[in-house]
Amino acid sequence: MKFKKRILYAVLILLVLFIANIFISTGYFRSIENIFDGQIITKINIAGAEDITISRKDSFAIISSTVRNKLSTTEQETGGLYFIDLKTNNYNPILLTKDFKKPFAPHGISIYERGSIYTIAAINHTLEGEFIEIFTLVNRQLTHRKTLKNEQIFSPNDLVLLDENKFYFTNDHKYKGGIGRLTEDYLGLAISNVVYFNGEDYKEVANGITYANGINFDSKRDLVFVASPRKFLVKVYQKNKNGTLTFIEDINCKTGVDNIEFDKNNNLWIGAHPNLMHFAAYAKGNKETSPSEIIKISYKEKGDYTIEQIYMEDGKKMSGSTVAVPFGNLILTGNVMDTHFLILERNTN
Repeated sequence: MKFKKRILYAVLILLVLFIANIFISTGYFRSIENIFDGQIITKINIAGAEDITISRKDSFAIISSTVRNKLSTTEQETGGLYFIDLKTNNYNPILLTKDFKKPFAPHGISIYERGSIYTIAAINHTLEGEFIEIFTLVNRQLTHRKTLKNEQIFSPNDLVLLDENKFYFTNDHKYKGGIGRLTEDYLGLAISNVVYFNGEDYKEVANGITYANGINFDSKRDLVFVASPRKFLVKVYQKNKNGTLTFIEDINCKTGVDNIEFDKNNNLWIGAHPNLMHFAAYAKGNKETSPSEIIKISYKEKGDYTIEQIYMEDGKKMSGSTVAVPFGNLILTGNVMDTHFLILERNTN
């Protein structure tokens, strides 16, 4: 009998530790404060602006927008790509994909510029499957070039173009649903990956990642950065000539990092979820708001980096921040499901 009690006590202790680890590792006990040295310039009424990227050369932003339904998984979500001219302070969004007739619910996006022609790639989640859409942008005219479909594009989240044809993308899960998906989310299993497309073939180049999310490429140093929000990590890789990746290190960000953008000095700017359990409840429609955070990482080399908190708020002004793009003193910051996104201005004094 004593032996059985010891076994029971051991199981109970392991269960308590397991539950405690879930709460601690998802930021449940983290205090949320309203912190920002600046002000909100404007709210842009675009729903679900999950990813934003900019051209500094031509001073414009591209916004990936999808109207997300918290309560339904059987209806096709709808969205589009928007253009905002940053040379003026009007910030009027222009829908670029009004002539794109296929089901379109864009997620992560990337742009690549050559001369006056921009290639835009977008993750597309549809009820028919997962796709990557490739467009060409010339003078605010968007033309669809092709749709990419492959068995390795099974749970795509974000991507980064290396040129007009080559790119990396992340799969944030190995399982689409059921107990496998639930186990990935709550146990934090490191089984998602990064795939490289060389224009012809797909190849897994990094794995063992927990919820591989945002990805970006520092072309000056041949570094690839991958966000792992479930582990609060940014993973750093060296890009090799053949497209493969060599792992360098993990950066512990202490927040649920999402999309990654660069400023003109190649510092990383990241929209983040400081409390992942709160965010999960918000995404399911069980909470009205979810906290938002923006961090900046100045990365020099292995072991030599700094992390700066730029913004945090309780979600009442904007919930579930996913991306932060600096442009001069401005920060364009998007989110998962709000009906608007924010343009912030930092104080320079």
